[in-house]
Amino acid sequence: DISHSSVERGIGPDATIHLDFALHRMAMVIEKLVVYPENMARNLALLGGLHNSQRVMLALTQAGVTREDAYRLVQRSAMQVWQSPPPRAETALIDKLKADPDIVSKLDTKTLESCFDDAHHFARVDVIFKRVFG
Repeated sequence: DISHSSVERGIGPDATIHLDFALHRMAMVIEKLVVYPENMARNLALLGGLHNSQRVMLALTQAGVTREDAYRLVQRSAMQVWQSPPPRAETALIDKLKADPDIVSKLDTKTLESCFDDAHHFARVDVIFKRVFG
């Protein structure tokens, strides 16, 4: 049935016109993007390590804790850190987790500290940049 073929013929050109517009707009935004690495580092520090909570939860699941229990254990400490006023350096998540007997019974100090190693987040930056920029 070709009763709707006019709609189908219009989708391709319309979609590519919208895509062209979006790509040009994105290119313009990226060209004019200003990045302040010092501000980014300061903002991460203000979080008190909360951005690493997922890695701790995954380490707990790898240690045999169910996902639900791992979530509950990490959330308990993360919420204490989140509810403390910034800067959260004195109430960092890693310190709360190290003081939690349920956490330290499942993860040794070395494993726990490795969850807070920010180098993990940058491990594949060179590969990603090579893919994007050739």
